[in-house]
Amino acid sequence: MDLEGVIHSNNPIKRDSWKTVLTLAYQSLGVVYGDLSTSPLYVYKSTFAEDIQHSETNEEIYGVLSFIFWTLTLIPLLKYVFIVLRADDNGEGGTFALYSLLCRHARVSSIPNCQLADEDLSEYKNDESEFGDKDDSGSGLKTTLEKCRLLQRLLLVLALIGTCMVIGDGVLTPAISVFSAVSGLELSMSKEQHQYVELPVACAILVFLFALQHYGTHRVGFLFAPVVITWLLCISAIGVYNIVHWNPHVYEALSPYYMYKFLKKTQRSGWMSLGGILLCMTGSEAMFADLGHFSQLSIQIAFSFVVYPSLILAYMGQAAYLSKHHIIESDYQIGFYVSVPEKIRWPVLAIAILAAVVGSQAIITGTFSIIKQCSSLGCFPKVKIVHTSSKMHGQIYIPEINWTLMLLCLAVTIGFRNTKHMGNAAGLAVITVMLVTTCLMSLVIILCWHKNVILALCFIFFFGSIEALYFSASLIKFLEGAWVPIALSLIFLAVMYIWHYGTLKKYEADVQNKVSINWMLSLGPNLGIVRVRGIGLMHTELVSGIPAIFSHFVTNLPAFHQVVVFLCIKSVPVPHVRPEERFLVGRVGPKEYRLYRCIARYGYRDVHKDDLEFEKDLVCSIAEFIRSEKPEIDLGIEDTGECEKMTVVGTLSSSFEGVKLCEDDSSTVGTSEVKEIQSQLTQRSKKRVRFVVPESPRLDRDVREELRELMEAREAGMAFILGHTYVRTKSGSSWLKKVVINYGYDFLRKNSRGPSYALSIPHASTLEVGMVYYV
Repeated sequence: MDLEGVIHSNNPIKRDSWKTVLTLAYQSLGVVYGDLSTSPLYVYKSTFAEDIQHSETNEEIYGVLSFIFWTLTLIPLLKYVFIVLRADDNGEGGTFALYSLLCRHARVSSIPNCQLADEDLSEYKNDESEFGDKDDSGSGLKTTLEKCRLLQRLLLVLALIGTCMVIGDGVLTPAISVFSAVSGLELSMSKEQHQYVELPVACAILVFLFALQHYGTHRVGFLFAPVVITWLLCISAIGVYNIVHWNPHVYEALSPYYMYKFLKKTQRSGWMSLGGILLCMTGSEAMFADLGHFSQLSIQIAFSFVVYPSLILAYMGQAAYLSKHHIIESDYQIGFYVSVPEKIRWPVLAIAILAAVVGSQAIITGTFSIIKQCSSLGCFPKVKIVHTSSKMHGQIYIPEINWTLMLLCLAVTIGFRNTKHMGNAAGLAVITVMLVTTCLMSLVIILCWHKNVILALCFIFFFGSIEALYFSASLIKFLEGAWVPIALSLIFLAVMYIWHYGTLKKYEADVQNKVSINWMLSLGPNLGIVRVRGIGLMHTELVSGIPAIFSHFVTNLPAFHQVVVFLCIKSVPVPHVRPEERFLVGRVGPKEYRLYRCIARYGYRDVHKDDLEFEKDLVCSIAEFIRSEKPEIDLGIEDTGECEKMTVVGTLSSSFEGVKLCEDDSSTVGTSEVKEIQSQLTQRSKKRVRFVVPESPRLDRDVREELRELMEAREAGMAFILGHTYVRTKSGSSWLKKVVINYGYDFLRKNSRGPSYALSIPHASTLEVGMVYYV
């Protein structure tokens, strides 16, 4: 499953034709805007769930409509579409995209094994020319962030809070969307029948939705855009009908003066009702989070010309209808369906349910994606990640998370059974993510865009004050449902931070206990043991030095492999690493030791290859390093430490002009140089296996011998040596550290996936050993 070519074949927005942009805009309607477009189902109902009386003057209705209009205009349209979308991380968006930008520009990365070589990646630095002249007034802030560990931790916690709230949104959005859509049944049956039908139907739809996740979005994705477009056309047409038929003067409510009149008349009740109004921008964060699947221009076009006008017409239509119906004698009060003409309620109900399912699907997929990012950057335990599409790199499925979300979603639906409490919970999750984005964006403006601090302060003051007003209105409803996202976030935040802290301590222990190369050199070329045929692949988190687990093997086993590779699979704070920059390969010790270090670098949105492809890439990268290595003086007996020379080598799929692996029956492929570098063992096998070497000056005898030995070792088999490092607290440590390391991190480690599952490491045979470090 090689998706690298697909990932890196996307051209920048400027090169896209209008046909491509419009196609992406059409596709984005089904993926990005499903959640945002279904918000008219529950906004008015959640807003008037407070003690707000609907009077004859219509000041309440007009005030709410004015708030909705200006909220949609300022936050989704102005903030996200025209400002935040520009803060992409090489085409990727979301909370972690902002955090990765800050990590690179201010060196506040939470990844412990970062190297200077990572900064040479082509995607490491963004093109900042589009932002005009640079302003270095933020250099003091950058220096402070790089020196202060506390600020770095606070920045990490802030990014994790935003991530946790997105996960909470993945629980609450399907619940409120599906429940609100199904609530239309109350208009077509009696109250007694309705209360026995609504909840089971909503739960059945939710179970069906989560049960379909393992098939992948791409199998039913072609239906998403038509469903959302049909829904948007439907609500905008109903809105126009209601405006014309009931109150053509409803446009007057768009004046901000009605917001002032609303708050002045309703006072505390009106302020609390803002928690329902903010639901009109539910799903706005998806425009930024899903940026990697589309383009900036396509999302801007789709929202500005389709979604935004449709939503405004829908809300104006509901307000026009309600302005002429002040007395509604039923429990559903002023829900969406009362403004729908009776003749088309059943078709609208069906379309609403489909749209709710589409919107829920988008947030569930987004939850999978952000958890994968967290796991890649060492902030979430390793989980099983299934790629459901061979063409779209973002289509993944995580079984453990899927069923956890389903159970939590059903618990919320059954526990609350009304949109009021669900809306309070969803509102707090949504506005918290937006506040986090605003805070991170202000830092991006200073550190990444190099704009004046005053501009960043204006950004955070203007948008932050609006969002803080909504946040306070949501937080005051803590006991009425808002406690749910807080509880979920605290649980996920604890899991993430404990895992990150434990992983960091484990890496520090690995560094402190690594073996000096002087010890290894004293053993001689055979390391004091018998060297048997084959490749020993030893996984380690270290990017330099010799792991302690290696000395443990050498001193306790009678034999070891003729070729040893210290393999480090690491994540770097960029979305993707190009195939031609995948591997860093170096030599550990003198040539006759046959010890190599190979660092495979992946971005937080990259797809890991399967075993066979990875094995070929790994062996060929080492062979290319051997071929292209410049003749230099061998390493001395001193401890080289961090001074190991590493060479950047690409994968086979990158079409680099280097050594390739050939497995066929043909004897005519390649040059005379190729025929020399093949294993003697292949003469007895059906297939000829050899290295295909590009046209170059004749290779040195030692190089040919080393390549032949590498091939023989590859044919003999590859063994994966997995070292399990356990960390325990030292005596005298604080009780909090003991709880976190000895119980919290240990529990997560035992219940998470191992590297052989999570990282697709080739392992013909696996040998495991454990070591205990005290931190």
